[in-house]
Amino acid sequence: MAKIPFPLPTFEHLGVQFSASDIDASEIARDWFSAFTKHVTSNNVDGIADLFAAESYWRDMLALTWDFRTFIGRDKITQFLQDRLDISQLSAFKLREDGSTMLSQPGPDLAWVQFMFDFEVGKVGIGMGIGRLIPQADGSWKCHCMYTNLEDLQDHPEKIGPLRDAEPSHGVWTEQRRKEAAFEDSEPVALIMGGGQTGLMIGARLKMLGVSHLIVEKTPRVGDNWRNRYEALCLHDPVWSDHMPYIPFPPNWPVYTPSAKLAGWLEGYAEAMEVNVWTSTTVTNASFNEQTKLWRVTVQLADGEERVFQHIKHFIFCTGIAAGVPHMPTYPGMDNFKGEILHSFNHKRAKDHLGKKVVIIGASHDIASEYYLNGVDVTMYQRSSTYVMSSKNGFGVFYDGLYTETTKIPVDIADRINASFPLRFMTSGLAQRATKYIAHLDKPILDGLKERGFRTNSGIDETGPILLIWSRDPGGYYLDVGASQMIIDGKIKLKNDTKLERFTETGLLFEDGSELTADVVLFATGFGDIRTFIHKICGEEVAAKCKPIWGLNEEGELNGIYRDLGIPGLWYIMGNLALARFHTKHVALQIKAMEEGLFGTRYEADD
Repeated sequence: MAKIPFPLPTFEHLGVQFSASDIDASEIARDWFSAFTKHVTSNNVDGIADLFAAESYWRDMLALTWDFRTFIGRDKITQFLQDRLDISQLSAFKLREDGSTMLSQPGPDLAWVQFMFDFEVGKVGIGMGIGRLIPQADGSWKCHCMYTNLEDLQDHPEKIGPLRDAEPSHGVWTEQRRKEAAFEDSEPVALIMGGGQTGLMIGARLKMLGVSHLIVEKTPRVGDNWRNRYEALCLHDPVWSDHMPYIPFPPNWPVYTPSAKLAGWLEGYAEAMEVNVWTSTTVTNASFNEQTKLWRVTVQLADGEERVFQHIKHFIFCTGIAAGVPHMPTYPGMDNFKGEILHSFNHKRAKDHLGKKVVIIGASHDIASEYYLNGVDVTMYQRSSTYVMSSKNGFGVFYDGLYTETTKIPVDIADRINASFPLRFMTSGLAQRATKYIAHLDKPILDGLKERGFRTNSGIDETGPILLIWSRDPGGYYLDVGASQMIIDGKIKLKNDTKLERFTETGLLFEDGSELTADVVLFATGFGDIRTFIHKICGEEVAAKCKPIWGLNEEGELNGIYRDLGIPGLWYIMGNLALARFHTKHVALQIKAMEEGLFGTRYEADD
C-alpha cells in the first residue's frame, strides 16, 4: 500500500484552539448538513468540495460507485463527484435525530463531530451515511471523513420483520422445503461453493432478497469445516463482534467460541434460515460461456452421480483462505527424515503424537499450546518476529465503544461506524496510537516474551495487527489467549537463534551447528495464492483473468472479495464472521440489482 498521504488532523496540525465546552455538536452537524444537501441536490460539485478539508476522505460502498472506493484528498473527491454525482441522483436526505450526532475525542489533541444520515439513490437504492467534521483555524467546521453505503434496494426489500411470511402452513411446509432445496426441475440463480460461515451467510442474504440459491458442501454435515479441524481451535475475536445476520449468538455464549461449538451453531443456522444446502457434494468443474454469460457447473453427489447445472448466473466461491495450496517450504534432507512431516492444514489433534517430540516450523501458538496441554514435548521454531497482542486488551482498545460486552450500539450500526473509518486514515496515526497503548497494557506479556528470547514487533508501520491481517499473505501476528505465557514459562520450548539448514534422519540441523531431535515436524507456514483453487475448478483461462484476491489496493480497499473479480458472475467471499456478516449484504444487493436490471456501472479504481 502507498505511503500514508496525510497526518492526523490534530489541533496543532489544524492550527486551532479547542475547547469541548464551547461545542454544540448538533448545531454544527445541522448547519453543515444543510449546506451539503443544498449543494448535492443542485449538483454543485464545487460547493460540496468547499465543505471538505483539503486533507479528507470519502469512502463509498456501492451507493454512488457500485464498488468499494476510497477517495483521498479534496481533489480526488471533487473528480469523483464530477463523475458520479449527477448520475447517482441523490435525494431525500435526512439527518438522524436519534442521538447519533456527537462530539468524539479519540485523543487529547483530536476531536470531530460525528453524525449519521439517510438518503435515496435515484429510484434504485436506499443509502445511509456517516460524516465527521473537524474544526478549522477560521472557526468553521469541514468534513474530514465521509462514508456512504447502499443499504437496500427501494422496491426489493429483505423479507424480514413485517415482510416475513405471515400465512399459516398446515402440513405443507416440509414438502415445500424439500422441493425448494432439491431443484428437481429448475436451477438456482446462484450456486455457492462451500457451506461454512460465509456460504451460509450469503445464502441467507440471498434468500431474504428472494434470489434462488444452492450451497454445495463437500463434507457430510454443515459445520464440518470447523468440526474436522484440530481440536484446540477456537475463535480469538470476542463473540460480540461475531454475530451472524438475522440470528445473534445467545447471551450465554462463551466469549471465545470453540470450533466444535461453532460447527453446531452453523448447522442450526442453516436449518433456521432455511438455506438450501447439498452436503457430501463436490464441485468438480465449472466453465464460463462468454456468449451467454452463464456458468456451467458440474457437481458430484454423495452417491457418485453427477448433476450438471447449465444456467448458473452467479458462481460464488466460499472456500476460505485455506483454499490456497498449503505452503510447504523445502529443505535439504527432507526425504531422508524418518519421522512425520505435515502441514498445519492436515493437523487434527495433539493426541495423535503422544510420546513424540514435535517441532513446529512457524509461530502457530494454538497448535503449540494444544500439544503442551496434552503432554506432548513441543518446540516452536520462530523464523521471524511476530506481532503479539492479547485478545482481551487488543480488542478492548480497537473495538472500544463498538463491539463490547456492554455497548448499546446495535451490531449493524457498529459495522457501519467501523467501515466509516477508511483504512488509509486509520493507519495514518490512529492505529499506531492504539498499538502503542495496547503494548503498554500488554507490557508484562511482552517483557516476558522478550526475556525468554521470543522476537516481537509492532506490526507493519507500527499498526499492530491491522495491515498484517489485510496483507496479501496474512500472518505474522498472534492474538494471545494464553499461549504466550506458556512460552514465557518454558512449557512451549523455543528455537529462533539461527536459521534452519537441513533435515537429518532424526531431526533438524541449524546453521550454527545446533540440532533438534524430532519425531514430527509440523509446518505452520500458511497458504499459497487463493486463485490456484479457482484454477483447479474453473481452468487456467478463468484463473488468469481473475483479479488479485485479498491484500489492499492503493485506496486501502480489499482486492477481489465481495466485489467484481474480473469475470461476470464470479464471486469470492472470505473473512471472519464480522467481515462476512457485513459484506455478504453488499454481495447480495449487487446480485439482486443485476437480476432486477437495476445495477448501474461500476466506478472502478485504476489499479
